[in-house]
Amino acid sequence: MTSAIYTASIPVFKQLLGGLGQVLAKADAHVAAKKIDPNALLQARLFPDMFPMLRQVQVATDFAKSVSARLAGVDVPTLADDEQTFADLQARIATVLAFIDGLDAVLFDEAATREIVTQAGTPKEKRFTGESYLFNYGLPHFFFHTTTAYAILRHNGVEVGKKDYIGTY
Repeated sequence: MTSAIYTASIPVFKQLLGGLGQVLAKADAHVAAKKIDPNALLQARLFPDMFPMLRQVQVATDFAKSVSARLAGVDVPTLADDEQTFADLQARIATVLAFIDGLDAVLFDEAATREIVTQAGTPKEKRFTGESYLFNYGLPHFFFHTTTAYAILRHNGVEVGKKDYIGTY
């Protein structure tokens, strides 16, 4: 039987990263059709103190790969964060999808009770059980950044809807 933690994480990350890829493809087509500088969307923000759209995608993919890796008990792969274009972001999503696709479901068998220790951008470490890490930390952050990337593009006129965000399930 497949672990409930695997079922609640990997398929969700795959579905929403697929949707994010579709949204980015529409944004890329939008800038081409309207003859807009792609950076107008890549660097767009909902408010000045928020990350731009490009960084929202980077952080969303970071959560998908790091949460998956920690739950599986494997090393978290590093990515350079050097993306500059829609194509670069698509490649990043593909890299993360390939990584999480390669995680065997059996690695998640003990994930619910596995201790997860993080230092999320601060010197203060946080300790979780795998279950708490996924449901109270990992998924909420992942959803926030995927939703914000979508919202930035929608706010800037890219014709995307809920179906695009949700992706294929």
